[in-house]
Amino acid sequence: MVAIENQSQGQRAAEAAAQPRIPREARRLLHEMAASWADVADCRALQVIPLKGAMTNEVYQVRWLNGAPATADGGEVEAEVAAREREVRKVLVRIYGDGVELFFDREDEVRTFECMSRHGQGPRLLGRFTNGRVEEFIHARTLSAADLRDPEISALVASKLREFHNLDMPGPKSVLIWDRLKNWLKTARNLCSSDESKKFRLGSLENEIAALEKEFSGDYHGIGFCHNDLQYGNIMIDEDTNMLTIIDYEYASFNPVAYDIANHFCEMAADYHSEKPHRLDYSKYPDTDEQKRFVKTYLSNSVSEEPDAEEVENLLQSIEKYTLASHLVWGLWGIISDHVNDIDFDYKEYARQRFEQYWQKKQALLTS
Repeated sequence: MVAIENQSQGQRAAEAAAQPRIPREARRLLHEMAASWADVADCRALQVIPLKGAMTNEVYQVRWLNGAPATADGGEVEAEVAAREREVRKVLVRIYGDGVELFFDREDEVRTFECMSRHGQGPRLLGRFTNGRVEEFIHARTLSAADLRDPEISALVASKLREFHNLDMPGPKSVLIWDRLKNWLKTARNLCSSDESKKFRLGSLENEIAALEKEFSGDYHGIGFCHNDLQYGNIMIDEDTNMLTIIDYEYASFNPVAYDIANHFCEMAADYHSEKPHRLDYSKYPDTDEQKRFVKTYLSNSVSEEPDAEEVENLLQSIEKYTLASHLVWGLWGIISDHVNDIDFDYKEYARQRFEQYWQKKQALLTS
């Protein structure tokens, strides 16, 4: 529903009630922002559209439309086309999910967001309110789960990820993954009942994490600024230029680049826009040829230069091992989220699958 400039106050109130609810403080900020834009005739004539796929925050597209809507009998599709023709401004509103402070420091994340923006790597921060912010809306398409398997798009992702890893970001360049795992394990234990802890084998994970940290010590294949959550929904493509933008830096930190690539490969098993978004299909995990193509592109400094074969193989082996860390991270994330987040997502089942994959992968690596 859209509130337009020539509606009565009563009509506006009725339509506002029908829109998705965002905080009053956020609406006030949006009205103030729109009032300063010369091309918006009515700062209150906005439309709020929920965006699917987010599992930590609630995310909305907010747009302002000018002029009275054309009368159309063609249904929702035609109405949406007509609305887009009347669009004059569009922003993204992010409302922070419950319990996010258990996963990361929000002020650190905002500083990262602003720094990324200065690097020309993402959307601009337009405003903040108590439990969220307003961002520039990127006029590009979010990738789909199927896109990650497209060889051309996968090559673009590999090149963009190399660029991301090489960003000169402020702060210590130390690896975060092991401290994150230890802290999240402690949080998960505090939140879980004894039955849940036994079900997820949390009692054994402290030793598992310590063993992984010891085994991977020095085997980092380079430290870079890692996204740490490179699922398809965090990558956008401008289809006119084929330029990619990586978004959502909540979990970003310095880490082994092999871990970030491993995590990206694991995300190929997910489709967060399916009827059962928590279900993972590991038959979609990239095969050997797909992994090798990705790594070769990642390591190439130019289109014509072939990376050293030994370097490719070494990175592939590191990636294979770091899938273990990825499964533990997101398994613990699922357990914690189940206790603190009310977004419609089966976090517990998601966690079960990630832990199952951890134990299977560990056994496969031991016997290979």
